[in-house]
Amino acid sequence: MARTRLQRCTACGEYGLAEKCKECGGKMTSAAPLKYSPQDAQGARRRQREDAGSDEWIESLPTPRKEEDE
Repeated sequence: MARTRLQRCTACGEYGLAEKCKECGGKMTSAAPLKYSPQDAQGARRRQREDAGSDEWIESLPTPRKEEDE
């Protein structure tokens, strides 16, 4: 069972409540992220898996748009 009821299709972007998209038959995933918890039991393992803090990880982060000089 999914973590939340509202699901979003990974292929076409449609929303629904089923595990399979009614429009294209694609896989549905949770539409909302998990709630943040300061007592995250898996946080250290997730950061290690994503190699958080490495140069490649830092470069992959989104950056704010730079305002053009007028």
